[in-house]
Amino acid sequence: MLPPDDFDPPIGVAQVLEPGLRRIVADNPSPMTYRGTNTYLLGTRGLAVIDPGPASKAHLAAILAAVGPGQHISHIVVTHTHLDHSPLARPLAQACAAPVLAFGDATAGRSAVMEALSQGSVIGGGEGIDTDFAPDKTLKDGARIEGENWALDVIHTPGHIGNHICLGWQNACFTADHVMGWASSLVSPPDGDLTDFMASCTRLQAQQWRAFYPGHGAPVEDPAARLSWLVGHRLSREADILNALGSGPATAQTLAARIYTQTPPTLLGAATRNVLAHLVDLRGKNRVTPVGKLSAEAEFRLI
Repeated sequence: MLPPDDFDPPIGVAQVLEPGLRRIVADNPSPMTYRGTNTYLLGTRGLAVIDPGPASKAHLAAILAAVGPGQHISHIVVTHTHLDHSPLARPLAQACAAPVLAFGDATAGRSAVMEALSQGSVIGGGEGIDTDFAPDKTLKDGARIEGENWALDVIHTPGHIGNHICLGWQNACFTADHVMGWASSLVSPPDGDLTDFMASCTRLQAQQWRAFYPGHGAPVEDPAARLSWLVGHRLSREADILNALGSGPATAQTLAARIYTQTPPTLLGAATRNVLAHLVDLRGKNRVTPVGKLSAEAEFRLI
């Protein structure tokens, strides 16, 4: 279900995706961000900038250069507080005097289970978190952001991180890193929560979408099929983990090496965090338990 590797847009150039919507890809390609972060400009006069992106002077200049005559930035909306999505929000706000809107700071929306793991300092994590982020206005689930001839509906979709939101627009949805256009999302406890991630997928599946505009990669033209693949992919990984544990207790790292046999070495660390997220989820389902104290390095066994 992964798309062909043919998404290679020019960096820093505002490209029209449909009337009233443009995309600028930031200059931050990497194994975790693909070609770079997608920043979206919504509107024709008063513009919403969705996910301003990483701390990049070049990307800031590209966004400001895309504001044409008679246009202005009225809203800056941040879908979540990872370093490839939110740091440029404040410099952009200072440049255009627009407010920054988001669900909350780096720990907002975290589940009680993950908050307990965070307080216990046993689970690691914290990769790529923008701990300094603070919005001017917090958004609640179900809120509507209204601009000049456009509106966005806020859908709280925790999982990739607790403060993650998707944004509905005219039966399309800006899905940020919950549903991406090139790979499945990293879910790394305690910021990421696989139980929440799957529930958020189910929530998105309840609506008929015509397109997804993700945080990385190309637009998703068949959202229902993409969501079905994403849920099936996670359930397949769960089955792989349970099957591997049938041979005896193992750590997340050991399981990742056994299961992610086609994954490049540079991504095995992320794969290990995904496996750990599954193990925490399976622990909540009373399917597995750690041998001894729960930690990122613990061995887990079947119950």
